[in-house]
Amino acid sequence: MLDVQNRSAEEAVTGSPGAAGTEAHDGLTPAPLRPYLILAAVLCGLYFLYSWVQYTHFRTPSWDLGIFGQSVRAYAELRAPVVDIKGPGFHILGDHFSPVTALLAPLYWIWPSPVALLFAQAALFASGAVVVGRTAQQVLGSRAAGIGLAVAYGLSWGIQEAVKSDFHEIAFAVPLLALTCRALILGRWTAAVAWSAPLVLVKEDMGLTVSMVGAVLFVKGQKRLGAALAGFGAAAFALTVLVLIPAASRVGQYDYWSKIEKTGEGAETSFGQVVGDALSSGERWEMVVFLLAITGFLALRSPLVLLVLPTLGWRFLSQDANHWGMHWHYSAILMPVVFLALVDGVRSVRTSPRAWLVSYGKVVVPVATAVALVLAANLPLRELMKSETYRTDTRTEQARAAVAAVPEGASVEADVSLLAHLTADHRVYWVGTAKGTDPDYLAYDLRGWSQQVSDPVQLASQLHPDARYEITYRSDGFAVLKKV
Repeated sequence: MLDVQNRSAEEAVTGSPGAAGTEAHDGLTPAPLRPYLILAAVLCGLYFLYSWVQYTHFRTPSWDLGIFGQSVRAYAELRAPVVDIKGPGFHILGDHFSPVTALLAPLYWIWPSPVALLFAQAALFASGAVVVGRTAQQVLGSRAAGIGLAVAYGLSWGIQEAVKSDFHEIAFAVPLLALTCRALILGRWTAAVAWSAPLVLVKEDMGLTVSMVGAVLFVKGQKRLGAALAGFGAAAFALTVLVLIPAASRVGQYDYWSKIEKTGEGAETSFGQVVGDALSSGERWEMVVFLLAITGFLALRSPLVLLVLPTLGWRFLSQDANHWGMHWHYSAILMPVVFLALVDGVRSVRTSPRAWLVSYGKVVVPVATAVALVLAANLPLRELMKSETYRTDTRTEQARAAVAAVPEGASVEADVSLLAHLTADHRVYWVGTAKGTDPDYLAYDLRGWSQQVSDPVQLASQLHPDARYEITYRSDGFAVLKKV
């Protein structure tokens, strides 16, 4: 069991990090990078292995990897980020404002595959463990605490669910938020501004999080700097959702307002109904409880916990059930925040007049680490321990054959399970958004269609009545058709 108060005899004798009397001039315990870089490398390997196996076995859970693969390929080819998967000629900045993904273009030059995005995300997520762990050691004075919280962060449900969900732009926000929180804990106010400001390029809602960083600075006495940053974040949010996204969108507006204004069935909602549904939703509150429980609720002792409010706010108001719970990638950006808020909380209770709170602060880090290890037994990375995870089944072989049946450079309409595998060297459309186009090839996962359209040629004639297609590959699971 980890003890944030104890140090080994070796550390005390040698004067290594964590030993008494070895604090740096800034009051922080020295914390060498090497142990955390090694841990981050292990985490990166686990994340990437999971993503790679999922990709190569055609277990992609959504169309997002295909979308980001198409947009990053466009950046790499010095083109506008047009994503035909979202619709022919669709400019992706008219959907979500995430120009930060252009930073992946150099990696794509070297490794022109969606797999490169999965590796980049694994590295970005793992880098957060370095910041969380090293900050914990420096502030709490214990290497055990640092390693424990780095592990707790690395195995947290928010990170693991994001890894399971393929690639998303929020991967860039994770290390930026970790560095922002570190700067706030250490009182490095200019650094907090510098690390948080680029968040507005990650996704449009991040402007609100930047504003909350400004609010935390204000609370900590940096009133002018905090007010300026809060204003910058709010202005960036308004600019992106009211001007930039509508300018790039073919419908001339920010389409995601509908997630609040309409139910999942498309019915109009009132503000009162939205708020009432949000406050009475057990699934939403369960997510909040788990978010704070992984820190033993001691994150609530830090003003850093305010940074989770913008993300929780829009998720509570959203009528899309995918935003409410603990699945998908939406909670990844909250993980570095709550774990570093825990570090700040432990530091603050050390001087509390309440003896029970001081005692709790001494054990909360090992408890949080133990909770993370227990929860990990039921989270996605556990699949890496099962032999069947790596087994190539008939469906995988058929899917690979279907992809191979589409000539390089051809335009192709495909289902979700095949999209990402075709984006590197084809112009790809999704079957749900390709109206008005007649691609060179059609690649279908037949199990995604009803029995009434089990004939691929009949299906093609329904979706593309102005073109004729003939089958070039067929199995019991997949079909590829060529335009004639």
